[in-house]
Amino acid sequence: MSREEAGRMGGEATAKNHDKDFYQEIGRKGGEATAENHDKEFYQEIGRKGGEATAENHDKDFYQEIGKKGGETTSENHDKEFYQEIGRKGGEATSENHDREFYEEIGEKGGNARSRNNNND
Repeated sequence: MSREEAGRMGGEATAKNHDKDFYQEIGRKGGEATAENHDKEFYQEIGRKGGEATAENHDKDFYQEIGKKGGETTSENHDKEFYQEIGRKGGEATSENHDREFYEEIGEKGGNARSRNNNND
């Protein structure tokens, strides 16, 4: 028997003998152990690699669909105050990272877009 066959058989036997709670518990323990042994850079690196792999394997439609699903789920689970709070935080972060020129540029773009839309009416 090969190592692969033995591993597969062992995995099947384990699956028959344990329930969802068992797998959640070992996943939690594994996550805690990983967190104790790795730093922020480790998680950034695996996140970057995962993002690159996902991007290589999926097209624009995939991202639109998962964005739509995520947005729907978020809207089902949060109220108006949640969106006000994340908007406030986003505005603060943006103002800390950009200068007056940035706001002038986006204001001009917004004004131009509005003007074009009004002319099309």
